[in-house]
Amino acid sequence: MPSIEGLEGTFDTVVNKYEKMRPGYATEIYQMIFDYVDIGGSSRAVEVGSGSGQATLPVLAKGCEVVSVEYGENFSKLLAEKFKDYKFSVITGKFEDVELPSDSFDLVFSATAFHWVPEEIGYKKVFDILKSGGAFARFANNPFTAKNDPALAAELDSYYVEYYNRFHNRKSKPKIEFNEERAAERAAIAAKYGFTDIKHALFHRERVFTASEYLELLGTYSDHIAIEETIRNEFFGKIEAAINEHGGTITISDTMDLELARKA
Repeated sequence: MPSIEGLEGTFDTVVNKYEKMRPGYATEIYQMIFDYVDIGGSSRAVEVGSGSGQATLPVLAKGCEVVSVEYGENFSKLLAEKFKDYKFSVITGKFEDVELPSDSFDLVFSATAFHWVPEEIGYKKVFDILKSGGAFARFANNPFTAKNDPALAAELDSYYVEYYNRFHNRKSKPKIEFNEERAAERAAIAAKYGFTDIKHALFHRERVFTASEYLELLGTYSDHIAIEETIRNEFFGKIEAAINEHGGTITISDTMDLELARKA
């Protein structure tokens, strides 16, 4: 996986685009979470890295109090306004840095964000702040681009080598679609930090974008935002032309993984 150190603040520069383009999550994910842990009006939850709140509303809709820990100041303002009519508050900061009371929460959840938190610090902190019997739900979206269009995928890969890899000084690695083995490995991490009753599941969907829509989506990725503007514009121009030459749309095959763990 490419290094992401130092890029976590870039999302906050594209709040409106992020809100528009980033997808939510399958309803089956929330159903599995709520089957695993019973939450309601008297429950308290922490969300780690809420972004613009794609994963927040289903938990709030259970009547649960949610404390969001969000690193971006602009995202924090958006969240406070978006969920002002719910039992919701936001703390601006990194999860590993903010102070949260021990043994106080019924659920900690994080959607495509927990990879920003150092593993040992993050899991130990989640364990500490959960009540006995409380649950940790970690889930993420893992996109795989142009799976069924190898010619387009190969052309896009060549542009990533030419622009993205050269800018970030990285080498290409074989693309592997997220699978059961990787989900099981991710789920097993929690056992190292005292969690029990560990479960995991995968969910799938497809999204189709026009060339211009796909560029908007790429413009929400931290490592793409970080590319120098002139280089990024040329890079994105090549991607847009390639998609238009291959039929005008591009399909992303999403695999969403959910890992559940309990504090005994």
